[in-house]
Amino acid sequence: MKIFDIAPVKYLDGKMLILDQTRLPGEEIYIEMETKEDVWDAIYKLQVRGAPAIGVAAAYGLYVAVRDLPEDNLFAFGKALHEAADYLVGARPTAVNLAWALKRMTDKYDGLELTDLLAGADISNPNPVKAAKDILFAEAEAIRIEDEEACRAMGEHGLTLLEPGMGILTHCNAGTIATAKYGTCLAPIYLGHEKGYDFKVFADETRPLLQGARLTSWELHKSGIDVTLICDNMASIVMRNGWIQAVVTGCDRMAANGDGANKIGTSGVAILAKEYGIPFYMYVPTSTIDLDTPTGAEIKIEERDGEEIYKMWYEKPMAPEGVKTYNPAFDVTPAEYITAVVTEKGIVRPPYKENLAKLFEGDK
Repeated sequence: MKIFDIAPVKYLDGKMLILDQTRLPGEEIYIEMETKEDVWDAIYKLQVRGAPAIGVAAAYGLYVAVRDLPEDNLFAFGKALHEAADYLVGARPTAVNLAWALKRMTDKYDGLELTDLLAGADISNPNPVKAAKDILFAEAEAIRIEDEEACRAMGEHGLTLLEPGMGILTHCNAGTIATAKYGTCLAPIYLGHEKGYDFKVFADETRPLLQGARLTSWELHKSGIDVTLICDNMASIVMRNGWIQAVVTGCDRMAANGDGANKIGTSGVAILAKEYGIPFYMYVPTSTIDLDTPTGAEIKIEERDGEEIYKMWYEKPMAPEGVKTYNPAFDVTPAEYITAVVTEKGIVRPPYKENLAKLFEGDK
């Protein structure tokens, strides 16, 4: 099995399952999502993470939230659907795919006419609520499939920016377990590996939750890709040594002007890359581009429990009990530090405000 065949979210035999990423790399365990509370917790606790995977989980999760509701009252069903969406959207504020997927699901329902529901219902039992459930499940499936296709396309576009034998630095995890399949910024590394490109990847550990150490190095090592794990504060020296020819990262929300919010520490890597003359490529599905947010200054940055910094991964606390902490989950990389944005529709270069908007020309 190739590593990118491991799905972070799947729906099989009537069950929604997520790969519990908090238990990687030690254990590969799928857990069942039975309620909207299960899904909220899984997203908040980072059992499922990565903007695209969060979107897929939200879509299936919303279906799970209404899957077992009574089928005798269409009005009550619609009300419960919207209430569940409003609840789930609060799990994490920064990743735009969460709100995007939930809105797409509720918009799908709101756009249905009764005739649509009856047309999709079993002729022997023309129940519009049952038909609505089926349509919502199909929409969740479509979101997953579209993300898989988008990641493959990003990999193909991104590979044109890279050359065989390159040293590549990445931060956090934007691999296959952060998406439906392939990953965003790791997609070209996987595709290049299949072509014998022999990349040398350096993975930042990505403090404080160690997604680079636990997830990226696990993915790449398991795939037979040459990967070297480094501490976050080692990025400068590997660049200075001449070991890095490109930096690739994912993105959780990109503003209309090209500012990109990604895992905390990304902006520092981008600044270093510019100083050393190394291209910095941000991989961004169009579902992650938020044209309604003018600049990165308007992106809400999630702040998390300070115990993640000094206590969570240690046998005993590594700082004094009661010390003040500041633990933002993301930072914003200004557009001026981003060499190019790789999307499923192609590669976008500055000026980003104009060129990102062009990606959506013709969309409804």
